[in-house]
Amino acid sequence: MIEIIKDTKIDFMKARYVAFTISGILSLIGIFTLVQIGLGKANMGIDFAGGTAVQVKFDKKVPLQDIRSAMEDSGLKGVEIQDLPSEGKVMISLKKQEETLGTDADKIVSTLNERFSELHPVVDSTTEIGPKVGTKLRDDAIKAVLASTVFILLYVAFRFKLQFGIGALVATFHDVLAVLGIFYLMGKEINLILVSALLMIAGYSLTDTVVVFDRIRENMRARYKGKIADVINLSINEVLSRTIIVSLTTLFTAVALFAYGGEVIHDFSLAIILGILVGTYSSIFVASPVIAAWGGKGGLGGK
Repeated sequence: MIEIIKDTKIDFMKARYVAFTISGILSLIGIFTLVQIGLGKANMGIDFAGGTAVQVKFDKKVPLQDIRSAMEDSGLKGVEIQDLPSEGKVMISLKKQEETLGTDADKIVSTLNERFSELHPVVDSTTEIGPKVGTKLRDDAIKAVLASTVFILLYVAFRFKLQFGIGALVATFHDVLAVLGIFYLMGKEINLILVSALLMIAGYSLTDTVVVFDRIRENMRARYKGKIADVINLSINEVLSRTIIVSLTTLFTAVALFAYGGEVIHDFSLAIILGILVGTYSSIFVASPVIAAWGGKGGLGGK
């Protein structure tokens, strides 16, 4: 592989306490977000909160305020409207209307036909999810993320040692919590698309972490017999070029999706971008320092 950075001797472990502080803050924000999700106070999408979503196309662009006024005049309160300019469509969402679920979509469509008949509104798609189904989807999503991280621990512990598995687990939880917390602070919608992005982030984080761990293990066995922090610094510097190249090429793809993929996958690509940045950071400044902390007590055979 072409090395864009050669023979570096960066002391990454020197910054581990600062990194732990930053990571602790990000993780606490993520945990707070999980609590808010459990209480139903986060910006939940209809996937989890339940409700109705109608995607409509008009002959020409309609001001969102005009659509919102039409919905309010017809008695539909709390409607969320999202413009999809690249597709020439508008997404109209209404959450948690269990008592009227099944009729909200018809009322939205009839209101649009009455108020904007000259623009010939055409319904592209309709989605209706009851709150009970949304709650089950939310619980299943949380279980999926937790199950994936547990299997990560088992896989890495089997391939390396238990302490390596714990380091990978801590880094993976950190990445998922960090991206989730950032989305919450940005006011982004928490939905199944974000969950799928979080699962991808967990896999990406594991891949990058395993590469670093593999080099640490090799150096501990054959190439270096010094302090564990020195072994880790050497190992990270040796794979630094690979880490940067892989992260940048993956990041370029995610940025392209964010810029040109359209509004439908806008939040998904944003989560992937954040996940790549946080995942690259965590493999160096979270997972590896956990190994250093463990090894400092002789658990890895270091001095």
